[in-house]
Amino acid sequence: MQSSHLLLEEPIRMVSILDPSKPSFFPAMTKIVGTLGPKSRSVDVISDCLKAGMSVARFDFSWGDPEYHQHTLENLKAAIKATKKLCSVMLDTVGAELQVVNKSEKPISLEVDSQVVLTPHKGQEASSQILPINFDGLAKSVKKGNTIFVGQYLFTGSESTSVWLQVAEVKEQDVICTIKNSATLAGSLFTLHASQVHIDLPTLSEKDKEVIRTWGVKNKIDFLSLSYTRHAEDVRQAREILSKLGDLSQTQIFAKIENAEGLTHFDEILQEADGIILSRGNLGIDLPPEKVFFFQKSALRKCNMAGKPAVLTRVVDSMTDNLRPTRAEATDVANAVLDGSDAILLGAETLRGLYPVETITTVGRICFEAEKVFNQDLYFKKIVRYVGEPMSHLESIASSAVRAAIKVKASVIICFTSSGRAARLIAKYRPTMPVLSVVIPQLKTDQLQWRFSGAFEARQSLIVRGLFPMLADPRHPAESTSATNKSILKLALDHGKASGIIKSHDRVVVCQKVGDASVVKIIELED
Repeated sequence: MQSSHLLLEEPIRMVSILDPSKPSFFPAMTKIVGTLGPKSRSVDVISDCLKAGMSVARFDFSWGDPEYHQHTLENLKAAIKATKKLCSVMLDTVGAELQVVNKSEKPISLEVDSQVVLTPHKGQEASSQILPINFDGLAKSVKKGNTIFVGQYLFTGSESTSVWLQVAEVKEQDVICTIKNSATLAGSLFTLHASQVHIDLPTLSEKDKEVIRTWGVKNKIDFLSLSYTRHAEDVRQAREILSKLGDLSQTQIFAKIENAEGLTHFDEILQEADGIILSRGNLGIDLPPEKVFFFQKSALRKCNMAGKPAVLTRVVDSMTDNLRPTRAEATDVANAVLDGSDAILLGAETLRGLYPVETITTVGRICFEAEKVFNQDLYFKKIVRYVGEPMSHLESIASSAVRAAIKVKASVIICFTSSGRAARLIAKYRPTMPVLSVVIPQLKTDQLQWRFSGAFEARQSLIVRGLFPMLADPRHPAESTSATNKSILKLALDHGKASGIIKSHDRVVVCQKVGDASVVKIIELED
C-alpha cells in the first residue's frame, strides 16, 4: 500500500505518539498544533518540536508557495521517521483574507492623524500615502467611522508595527482613512481586517481550491482549516469539493471562526464542521475586548457538549521574541485548558519565532499543570446532563468506560476501534487518564482497488484531548472474538509499559466489541 504519509506506511507495525525509548509519558493531554515556517522547517528543529509535544503540523498557505511547503513537509516526514512520533497534517487556506501588498518591501512610516488611501490598484507602489490592497470591493463594504486594522501577518495588534485606521471618506474605489497610531509597516505582505464588516469574498478562493486539488491530494491532508468560515454553507461547499478528491473525502474540516459573522452563525457551523478553530487574533480585532472571553467560553462549551475538537489560537504571542511567556499569557493557556480546549494552536511563535521548541515545551507544561486541577467530576456531570436519556448505545459504553476508569483509578483506558468514533466519544468525557485508541484497519474497495483504512482515523485522533492513537495489524478485526484481540491488547499494554504510563499492578479499562456486543472490562496487571 503506497502512501505519501510516511507516518503510517507500515500498517502491520504498531505506531504511536508515545515514545517507548523514554520512560516518561508526554505530560499534557491537551494537544499542540505547530505552524511550520522559516524558523521551524529543518529536520532537526521539526524533530525537536515532535519530541516537545507537537502532534499536528500546520501549513499556512497565506504565504509561501506549494514548493516551499512541500519541502517543509518532506522534512516533517524525515523527522517523523527519525523520532517515531506520529504527526498529522493541517492545510490552512487563505480564505477571504484582505492583504496589503508592498512589492518593494521598503518600510512604510505612518504618522498619527495623517491620512492614507486604501486602493485596489495593485500596480501602485505602497507608500505613506497609498496602500494597495487585493480587493476591489472594500469601498462598497465600509462606511465612514468603520475601524480597519493593518499589520504584518500574525502580529498581536498592539505593537508599533501595526496600525489602526478609521474610515474618513469613501471615494469611488478608494477608501480614505485617518491614521489612529504611528507605526512602521515592514515586510512584503500585511493583513487588513475591517472590524464587523461583511467582505464579499468567497470562503474558498480559486487559489485555495487549486492548492487543495494539488498539494492537498498529493499529501493526503488530515485536516482542512477553513479560514474565515462565516456560514454553515461554507463548510458544506468545502465538503463537496473534498468528496470528489479520492482520499480527501476522509479529510476533516475545521471551521476557523475569525469574525463576528462566524460567531453569529456558530451553532449551524458547529453542526456541519468536524471541529472548530477560534482565531482569537482576528476575533480580538473584530470584537470589543471585554466580549472576547465570553465568546471563547461559550464556543468551547458548545464544542465540548457536541464532542467536537476545539482549538484555540494566539496564547503566547510574546514568545515569538522571548524565551518566557508573560504572566497573563501563562494564565491564558491554563484557562484555555480549564475552559475545555482540545488543542492549542501556535502560529507566529513557531512559524518565525526565535524559540519554537521552547514554546511548545512551555505550553505543554502549563497545560499539564492546568489539567491537574481540571474539575472532571463536574464536567462529566454536565456532559451526561446535556446528552440526556435514553443514551445511544455507544454513548452509554463511552461514559461507562470513563466512570469505571475513574472509580478503579485506572492508569489508562484502551479502546479498540475501526472508525475512531468510540475512542473520540470516550475522550469527550475528559477522563483523567490517557485513552489509547487502538485503530484496527479495515479492508475497503472503491470497485477499482482494495486498500486498508485506519491511517486517517489514527492521525485525526492527534488533535483530540487525551486521545493517543496506535495503528494495529490490519489482519486483526476490531470485533474479533478470537485470541487475536488478546495479542493486540498485549502489544498495547507492552507499549504503555515501555512508555511509562502503565506499571505493575495497575488497573486498565478496556473497551472493545465482542460479536455484536460492546464490552467494558477492568484488567488488573500482574508483575
